[in-house]
This record gives sequence, C-alpha cells and structure tokens, in this order.
Amino acid sequence: MADQLVGGRALRALTIVDVHTREALAIDMGQRLRAEHVVVALDRLAAQRGYPQALFLDNGAEFTGRLLDLWAYHHRVALDFSRPGKPTDNSFVESFNGTLRDECLNVHWFETIEEAREIVEAWRTDYNESRPHMAHSGVPPSEIARRHRGLGRSAKDQSRRKLTQ
Repeated sequence: MADQLVGGRALRALTIVDVHTREALAIDMGQRLRAEHVVVALDRLAAQRGYPQALFLDNGAEFTGRLLDLWAYHHRVALDFSRPGKPTDNSFVESFNGTLRDECLNVHWFETIEEAREIVEAWRTDYNESRPHMAHSGVPPSEIARRHRGLGRSAKDQSRRKLTQ
C-alpha cells in the first residue's frame, strides 16, 4: 500500500494476513519496501510461527523478483500471484487493506515513519484482539488463532498455513 507523510515523503505498507484466521500478522511501514524487506518480514514471522504453505501475492516489484523466489524455493513455500488487474484474486488482503486505509491511514496525518509505525501497530493489535470478524461468527482473529494453536497440532503443522500479502 502507498501513502505519504505530512511533508510529502513516500510511505509504504507491507501487509501480511493469515487467510485462515484473518489475523493481521504484520504491517511493516517504510519509505521504500523492496524484496529484501519482504524477506526480512517473512523470516521474522517464520521464527515465531513457522513457514506457511503458500503466499498469495500481487504483482508488485517487491514480490516478483529473484530474492523472494529463492526464499520461497528454499523454504518450500508456494507463491501464488494474482492475475494482473484482478484484485479479487486476493480478496482477503484487498479487503483488509481497504479497512486499514479507511480506519487508520485516512484518519491520521503521520509526520514521521516512526509515528506511522506506532499508530499502525496499535491499530493492528486492536484489529486482531477486539474486532469481531463475520467470517468467524463474530470472534476476533486472535481468538481464532489461539483456538487453532490449541488443537494439539505440532508447531510445524500449525505453521504451514496460507498467508496473503
């Protein structure tokens, strides 16, 4: 996602959403987001949760280069790209991004990237912890994730879910 700071500097957001739980796993903010930023974010999440089975991606330059392709090959993660001009192929993240824009990015004027990171992280936490989600009968995403982890599955089995960016 693209936005800008009060002074006009570029602001980009990398959003990572778990398709099953609808949990916003990460929203990384920066002036530029390149493939190396994506890989760092995915490695950070993998250290906490394990590697997913697949990533659903749009065709942005940060996703279509060799670096992410090598990362996915090395960790046995399938990359599933949406068709150009077809945002409905990745409707989960498109819906999430619209909510993020309407409820957070359009409501705040960020002076610095650090301020944007703090406010967006607080919004992400609220979204996960207290937002009822219709897809899960009004249960917040974090509760669905806790229930999923509590099913007695091994950490490796739990982590091989599909994520979307």
